[in-house]
Amino acid sequence: MIDEEYLDDELDLADDQPASADEELYEHLRIEVDRGQVPLRIDKYLCEHTQHASRNRIQQAAEAGFLFVGDRPVKSNYKVRAGDVITLRLNRPRYDSTIVPEEIPLDVRYEDDDLMVVYKPAGMVVHPGCGNFHGTLVHAIAWHLRELPTYDPNDPQVGLVHRIDKDTSGLLVVAKTPEAKSHLGKQFFHHDTHRSYVALVWGNVVDDEGRIEGNIGRDTKDRLRMAVFPPDSEVGKPAITHYRVLERYGFTTLVECRLETGRTHQIRAHMTHIGHPLFADERYGGCEIRRGERTASYKAYIQNCFKLCPRQALHAQTLGFRHPRTGEQMDFSSQLPTDMQALIDKWRSYTKSTTSTIFTIS
Repeated sequence: MIDEEYLDDELDLADDQPASADEELYEHLRIEVDRGQVPLRIDKYLCEHTQHASRNRIQQAAEAGFLFVGDRPVKSNYKVRAGDVITLRLNRPRYDSTIVPEEIPLDVRYEDDDLMVVYKPAGMVVHPGCGNFHGTLVHAIAWHLRELPTYDPNDPQVGLVHRIDKDTSGLLVVAKTPEAKSHLGKQFFHHDTHRSYVALVWGNVVDDEGRIEGNIGRDTKDRLRMAVFPPDSEVGKPAITHYRVLERYGFTTLVECRLETGRTHQIRAHMTHIGHPLFADERYGGCEIRRGERTASYKAYIQNCFKLCPRQALHAQTLGFRHPRTGEQMDFSSQLPTDMQALIDKWRSYTKSTTSTIFTIS
């Protein structure tokens, strides 16, 4: 297997021209087919043996003359055999993914010899990849810890223990030592941590609280989205989200979501699955008017809401775990960022102007 973010970027061929016979090509991927492999189409083989690579993108690479077996370019219907050496060769050099510290402001909420808790603002990419190779949270952490001789930002045994999406704000924990990362990683794996998010979702969530269970995997129709599959299926990874209604605004609802698992886009996919996509979440349809009136004034109101918070209305508010060395319970909380707070205040004002009743769950 190779890193899924790396492969996704390498197979982005939008700006590449088809290979010509006399140009230099650079190797980006090499896989040797195992002994005993039965003949299998190369596009299907690569889908099964790499992460985050759609069959369509592999076929595009083959049609452009970038996919080789040995020194011979092959098409996507070529059938691989035991001992074949498959390479992906593009007409651009491979990107150097080495993390170099960059002087970027870092909001540190807690720090000791073992770990840090940091706040990531919306809009900041957590880890380099997919066209975002500089200015990430990882680069900022590397700068902050640049004088710590035991911290190597390129060592996977230290660093961020978990992630949140680019346009999600909130708290993250960083391990300074391999021991701390191993211990914290086990807590996340065994669901011994506490993480809660605040989200504004479209629609009136009927139940005051609930539990969403459904496997999460890559959407077969859109590689940038995640989809929800039945819990008893073999598709995707098991995921469980608990939600609780905080306030109701008629056409939208403010909820608290607590993660039992931590899958990519879990809250965004789960809430969409039950009919309540996150407000302003373009990827999952939240930038459309999903509930409400058809009047020009209401449409203008919603557009003003989108301008106030031009990203999915999701904030990682609380984070709790046991300290990896002392065993002490550590709990952290962060206030809503100004864009989400302004959005919520606007919906509160709208609700008060249209009805005399607002429901709040404490």
